[in-house]
Parts: sequence; C-alpha cells; structure tokens
Amino acid sequence: MSDRPAPRRYAIVGTGARAEMYARALAVDHADTSQLVALADVNPARMGAHNRLLAEWGVPPAATYPAAEFLSMLDKERVDVVVVTTVDRTHDEYIVAALDAGRDVVTEKPMTVDAPRCRRILDAARRSGRSVTVTFNYRYNPVHEKVRELLAAGAVGEIGSVHFEWLLDTRHGADYFRRWHREKANSGGLLVHKATHHFDLINWWLGAAPVEVYAAGRLFFYGPEAGARHGYARNYDRAHGAPEADGDPFALRLADHPRLRELYLDAEHLDGYHRDRNVFAPGVSIEDDMAVLVRYSTGATMTYHLTAYAPWEGYRIAFNGSRGRLELEVVENDHVSPASGGLKGASLHGAEAATEHGWIRMQLRPYWQPPVDVEIPGLVREGHGGADARMTAALFGAKPPDDPLGRGATERDGAMSLLTGLAANASLERGQPVRVAELLDLGES
Repeated sequence: MSDRPAPRRYAIVGTGARAEMYARALAVDHADTSQLVALADVNPARMGAHNRLLAEWGVPPAATYPAAEFLSMLDKERVDVVVVTTVDRTHDEYIVAALDAGRDVVTEKPMTVDAPRCRRILDAARRSGRSVTVTFNYRYNPVHEKVRELLAAGAVGEIGSVHFEWLLDTRHGADYFRRWHREKANSGGLLVHKATHHFDLINWWLGAAPVEVYAAGRLFFYGPEAGARHGYARNYDRAHGAPEADGDPFALRLADHPRLRELYLDAEHLDGYHRDRNVFAPGVSIEDDMAVLVRYSTGATMTYHLTAYAPWEGYRIAFNGSRGRLELEVVENDHVSPASGGLKGASLHGAEAATEHGWIRMQLRPYWQPPVDVEIPGLVREGHGGADARMTAALFGAKPPDDPLGRGATERDGAMSLLTGLAANASLERGQPVRVAELLDLGES
C-alpha cells in the first residue's frame, strides 16, 4: 500500500483561454498530486474545446456542468479545490459559493472588481475557515524575485519613492479593447484588471500597504472618438466577416487561429460573445492612459503610469532609497509587426515571436560608488517569464517548496492589490485623492 496521499480533486469554473494553463498543470504536469475532475461554464462549446485539448494530452475528459449547476457539481464530483477563471465581475460569486460549501479556492487575478464584492470574499473566507489563493504569477518571475531579495537585504536602504512605468504594445494593449475587458463593469478597467499585478508587486516588494491614491486618466487612443481623431477608425463592429477589417493591423482574425476559433468563434452562437471587437467601435468604458500617485503605510510614494497603446512592450521601475537606487528595465519586445494578426507572439506559436527583440537590465547605484550591473536570468518569453510554471508547481506540486520570499498570495493580498486600483478608479471619478480605508478597511479582516 502506498503512503502517498490521494490526488486532490479540482474543478475549473470559466473555460476561456486562461483556463488552459491550469488545465495542463492539473491534468498533465502535476497529475500525481492533482486530478481535474470537472469543468463549469456558461458555454458548453468551450468546455468541449477543453475536453478535446485534454484528449490531445492523453488525459480522460472532465465532467462538464452548466455554471448554474456549480454547487451541485462540487458534491457530485467530490471537488476539493475550485479554480476560478471566469469573467472578473463574477469571481466573487464562485469564490464565495465554494468557500461556503467548504472548498478551498484558487482564483485568477484580480480577485474581484469592486469593494463590496471584495468584502464578501473576505467575510466568506473568515467564516468558512477555507483558503483563497490569488494567482499573482508575477511574484514567481525570477527577475521580480531578485528585486525582492535586494530590497529585503537593504541594498538601497529605506525606500523613499518608486517610479514605475508599464507599457502595453498595440497588440497586447489593444486586445483588452476587443474583449469583455473593454467594459469597466466586467473588468474594473485596466487599473484593476491589469495593474493589480503591478500594485501587488509593489506591496510585496515594499512590505507596505497603500494609504492614499490620486489618479488621472482617459481614453486617449482607442474608442470611436480617439480613433477618428488619430485616423485609425474603421467602420465595423467586429472583425469576422467584415470586409472593412481587411488590412487593419488592429483587427483580430479569429479564423486564422485554430485554438481561438474553437474557443470563441465556434462557440459564440451559444452566448453571443464576440472576442474580436473593433478596438475603435463604440462601447469602450475603460481608460487606456493612466497616471497614479500612491502613498504607502511606510511613508514611501509611487508614481505609476500605464500606457495601453505603446509601440513596444515592457516596463521600467526604479527604487530610490537612503543608500542608493535600484533600476530595472525589461523590454519584452521592441516593436510590433503589422503581420502579427492582432495577437502577441506567444499566441501565434512562435511565428511572430521570432522577429521580436528584448532584454533585461538591472543596475544597483549605491552612493559614492560606480553603478553595479546585477546578474539576472535571461529574458524568457513563455508563460510570463517562466513564472506560470513555477507558480503552478508551487500550487499543485507534490511538495510545496520553501517560500522564504513569501510568494504565495492570500485573499488579503488580493484585497490589498485591489485597493490601489479601486481607489484610483474612485479618484478618476472624484478628481481628488482617495484614502483607501474609505473603500475598504482591512483592519476589520
């Protein structure tokens, strides 16, 4: 008789493209400790596409359930852990239901999209005693781990300020304006959906909590008015079947990408969801250019800028401290080809990625000494710099690795990252600084 414990039984709710990473990790990479037993979604065609993918991997199909039968699925399939990868605005529905049913939860970021939903999750976690893990994969990137190590070791002393610029190029950035993310009610906007990654990194790196936030932002590039002003607008709603989309470098051609076709184009007749909206069509309610000023519990401040229409993709960050400055530059790709078909290179199975050029540079600049180049891993294009595989190994592997850097993120970490984005959204509406405790006081949790 083996002493090895039985694999934990997992269900995934929400079977869009992001769910594939978890399906593979559970069913293939960590099959000795994990078992993917069920899928739930509002769209049966997408669940079928996932089961066909499991078959390609040589894995038995998972049971499929309509999202409305989520609770009964938990009992029928004896689910131990639920992985939530639905549209952001519905995360709380499944997280709270799973916790109250006595299950642990792994959820994609952002944990949710507003303060009341966040409070529901925190309350459910407290009363149920079950765990919530938020998948902040950026914590598992070796480059970000190196930053954490240096700052924790006092390489720049006490941190006074942080300057952080994140650039999404006209493939990656534009994609948020084709999908459900373009509506703030679904995603919380990029200050919640995307920047929650970045705000979590700052909280983690500094060991601090946001206290006050001021933000300014607008829809500068995408949407009908900006598109017309800059000469990019074309008269079509979605790319598929629209002759007006021919030759448009912003158009996503779902029929040219077999996996996206199967997940979305072939499934849209069941729910009406169009994955390939025109980024300059009406209906965009999120910003594409955002500046944020944050004051933290340690007294440090951060200036942050997110641009979603850049000609290159990457980020620059600098930490100013009492003993010097740490600078990081990551260029993920230095240009965008119009032949990319509207997707990042990794989504094209390497066809476009081969033409990209990127690099990573980190320098420590101590006082009264020459700058020092910090040795760091090379640029890895797949899986968020290799972070996805390292995170899923920590989540689903046979033995949880030692975690001296505290990479694992709980519901409190998820809430802490949300607070900066939610306060920034509130500041955009009010035109004045917002204290995060007005929105959600984590001292109660």
